[in-house]
This record gives sequence, structure tokens and C-alpha cells, in this order.
Amino acid sequence: MAEDSLFGALPEQFGPKREVGVGAPRLWEPVRDVIELRAASLDSLIGPDHQARLIWSYVLELDLSDLEARIKAREGVPGHPAITPRLLLALWLYATSEGVVSARLLARLCQSDAAYRWLCGGVGVNHRTLGEFRVDNSERLNRLLAQSVVALAAEGLIDLDTLAQDGVRVRASAGASSFRRRATIERQIADMLPVVAELAKEVDSDPVTNEQRLRKRRAQRAAERLSRLKAAVAKIEEIEARQSKKKEASAPQAAPQSQPPAQSQIPPPQDVKKPKPPRASTTDPDARVIKMPDGGFRPAYNMQVASVAGEQIVVAVDISTSSSDRGLARPMLEKINANYAKLPKQYLIDGGFAKNEDIEWAHGANVEVYCPPITNKHNTDPFAPRDNDGPGMSAWRRRMSSQEGKATYRERSIHECVNARGRKYGLVQLTVRGLAKAINILTLFALANNILQGARLRRIAAAAV
Repeated sequence: MAEDSLFGALPEQFGPKREVGVGAPRLWEPVRDVIELRAASLDSLIGPDHQARLIWSYVLELDLSDLEARIKAREGVPGHPAITPRLLLALWLYATSEGVVSARLLARLCQSDAAYRWLCGGVGVNHRTLGEFRVDNSERLNRLLAQSVVALAAEGLIDLDTLAQDGVRVRASAGASSFRRRATIERQIADMLPVVAELAKEVDSDPVTNEQRLRKRRAQRAAERLSRLKAAVAKIEEIEARQSKKKEASAPQAAPQSQPPAQSQIPPPQDVKKPKPPRASTTDPDARVIKMPDGGFRPAYNMQVASVAGEQIVVAVDISTSSSDRGLARPMLEKINANYAKLPKQYLIDGGFAKNEDIEWAHGANVEVYCPPITNKHNTDPFAPRDNDGPGMSAWRRRMSSQEGKATYRERSIHECVNARGRKYGLVQLTVRGLAKAINILTLFALANNILQGARLRRIAAAAV
């Protein structure tokens, strides 16, 4: 059958046998002392549709003249040029979208990562400049957030008639063991006062430049420590005043009696548990120990986010130190009204926000609140009208008992996508201390979220044309 094959009978062939060498193996070894000349362009480091280009194009359109007005280096005047605020803002927006929350890490990425190097464009940045910019522009960041929402609404991409709100617990930059009673903090203040005075005296008397710089840094750290201790005492005084006011409001008013009750009619004294004295953190006085989603109690902040649920656009943010969301709907609505001069027609919140006074206030402002009722231990019908219901509560019970109201409330679940994106963007553990700095971290997240989600909405709208 060999002649029936295509090539007929071919002779069997054998290749030469490879001899096994006895010498050392030939390997590619790294050589790092070679000088190379490479021709590279920064613009070729990232693709044309890279996320960094999107953020930079957004920053280029902003009017940052108010930030540039603070710069002291001017033409014709001696001084080192300052880094443009556009670059610092773009770096933080892109870093936030990548989950980078540390200024030191961001400064290192500006030297090693292609996207950050492209944004810098050869401009060197350090962690101090980055950190100061992030915490010193609260009002400007809030205005940028409002402007991003107004721009999307003007394009017809979002509708502010239906909003949703939810809270996210974020761990504070303070240890659980940093909480002290007032007497302990006052002793620490007494110990720190002479230390701060001595360090300040050493800074003024030291003529050596390098040593003076180190002494000045130590004196600055001691002064910051003393400032935090005083802030902790002020926070304890605030808590004590709030507790005293609450105790006076809850104390029963004694009815006037014509004659003193008999000895047998006086009830025996009950064992009342004495409340623990309030404490404050000496690391972050604004932080409070609150209940976390896992059931534990840790120093944290309750970060509130209001959004257009369907489009996942954040319209306003706020921060509380309360473990509960109860009573936080009205402050957020007031902030929305202050930023946009209008209130939503429908407001979706979960049952933890439910408060009769807030629902009545919203009803008076023509805002329909959608939130499920709280399950009570008596197993009574939560939608049944009650004698003390006002017009707002009565309308809320009718609304939530209807199928239309329940269907509308289901839209609130889309807001969980915003919460999940916040975790991805680094809203897990704060690296800054203080309520004022924490709100900037939250606002940066909201602004970065709106830039990227706004681009997604524009692509969808363009594809639908």
C-alpha cells in the first residue's frame, strides 16, 4: 500500500544526535549598570481612552481662579513656581478612583506609575503638598460637586425629583484605646504644657540650621498633641452638656400635693445604673465609638450619601458621629435645598432613618418620604392610622401600604451600588483626623464618582441617538 500514498515510499531518516555539553549553562542574567538611551513620550504611556485622560479633560474645563489667587509666586517677583491646582486636583481624583487614599503612596506613584506620570507631565510633587491641598479646600470641593450635578441635570442625563440616602460607616484614624476620661486628659494637658514651652524655647535658642529644623519639628508635634488634648476636653464638655439637657427633658414633672404622702405610699428606691462618664479620643477628638455593620463597636464616622439612585450620581454628602441614621434625613434634605434651591419630590430612605418629626417636616415641604416601617414588638399593623398621627404620618402610612409605594421604594436598592463603589474607592479606613478633613475625603469620592458615572451616562445617551 506504500505506492498508494501521496509521496510513495520515503526512506527513513534520522537527525544528528545532540551532544550534552559539560560546561556551565548559558543564561540571561540581568545587567543593571548599562547606560541606555531611550526615546519615549509621556503621552504614549497611556491609551487614548484611559481614565486619567477623562479626569484631566474634566479638570481643564474648571475655573480654578480662586485657588490660583492664593499663589504668592508671581511673574516679575522672586519665588519658586507653585504646582498648578489643576494637577493636584486631577491627581487626587484619579487616585480616589483607584482606591489610593495615602498622600505618601500617591507621591510614590507619581514617580513609578505610568498614569500618574502622565498626569504630572514632568512636574514633581511631594506628599506634603498633596496632603495640604486635600484638606484645605472644603468649600471649593463642595462647589465642584454641586456644579457636576447641575451640569448633568442641564444635559438631561439625571432628574433630581427622586433621590435616595444611605449611610456608610468608615473607620476613623484613631485607636479604640485612645479614648480617655476628662480627668485623665486634663492631667495629660498639665504634663504637656511645660514640654511645649521648653521645646519652643529650644527652637529659638538653637543657631544650627539642621538641628533647629529637627527641634522645630518636635515642637510642632508637641503643640499638635496639646491641641488635640484640648479639643478632646471640649468634646467631653459638649457631650456632658448634651447628656444633661437630655436628662432634664426626660425627668418627670412632680405634681403639686396638698399633703405629703404617707411613709407606706413612698415607693422603695430602685437600683439605677449610674451612667459611665463620657470619653473622647486623644488622637481624633471628633471620632466616636459607633456600631459597625459587623456588630462590633469601633471609632468611626457615619458618612451620609444622597444620590440619584437610578443613575448613581451623588448630589450631596454629610458626616455624623451617631451610630443610628435616625434623624439624619432632614439635615441632608436641608443641605440639598441649600445647594440646588429645590427639594426632591420623592425621597427614598431605609427604615433606620424613620422619624415622625422628619416625615412631618418633609410633608410640609411637599416631599414624599418612602421608607419601610419599623417592626414593633407588639406585632401591630404598622400601616394602621394612629391617634397621634399628623397629616404627614397619615399620608406616609397610606403611601407605603400601597403597591405603588412599595414599587417606588425598591428603587432605593440601586443606591447600594454607590456604597459598594465607595468601598472600592477607599472609604474603609480614614488616613486623616477630624470631621473637617473627613468630609473632604467623602466629597472627593463623590466628585470622582460623578465624573466617571457622568461619562458613562453620556456614552449611553450618544449610543441611543
